Amino acid sequence: MDGSPLASPDVEVRDFQTTLRNCISGGDESGELYTEQKFLQVKALVERLNGREGQADLDARWRAKVSDVRNWFEFGAKERWRADGTEREFYRDSSGKSGGQKEKLAYTILAAALAYQFGLGEAATRKRHFRFVVIDEAFGRGSDDSTRYGLELFGKLDLQLLIVTPLQKIAVIEDYISAVHFAHNEAGANSMVQNLTIEEYRTRKQEFLAAAVSA
Repeated sequence: MDGSPLASPDVEVRDFQTTLRNCISGGDESGELYTEQKFLQVKALVERLNGREGQADLDARWRAKVSDVRNWFEFGAKERWRADGTEREFYRDSSGKSGGQKEKLAYTILAAALAYQFGLGEAATRKRHFRFVVIDEAFGRGSDDSTRYGLELFGKLDLQLLIVTPLQKIAVIEDYISAVHFAHNEAGANSMVQNLTIEEYRTRKQEFLAAAVSA
């Protein structure tokens, strides 16, 4: 998979970029770079950035968006077949891909970035690298299929995971972990942590379910 930055299609962002270029480029026919026209362009831009009278809230939202350079680009990624390098799929921030497709792309990019950050190369050398990763509710809203995809991908890269997750995802995650640390806060005043191996957790779960059925 390879990717590249793409210009944002957002009209306000693109208008802001155009305004910036107009403020700092060119000049009049005499070669004068800073003219009265330039002064008025810069003045109008500064006033909007500061917040115009009666439009302060609107200008503040606009300023937050256009001044954040993360909004200046979208990310595009091409997924290619390993066998011959032909393009299989193209992903873009604003494209109409399904939620599951976007989740899998996000996990792929995250895993690749972590592998790059840790300097992981061939599988034979990974065992000698520190590769501990804490994931805080990364799978909380994703589909079960996407969660399994992400966990299997992280496993292939030999990443050591500590997953912080609400209980609703534990049924999917338990197939990929070796221990559970169950945190409970009774009435919001007394936090407790119970440490269980995955085998102990499954035994406790079966006992709980059996008791619930017989009750």
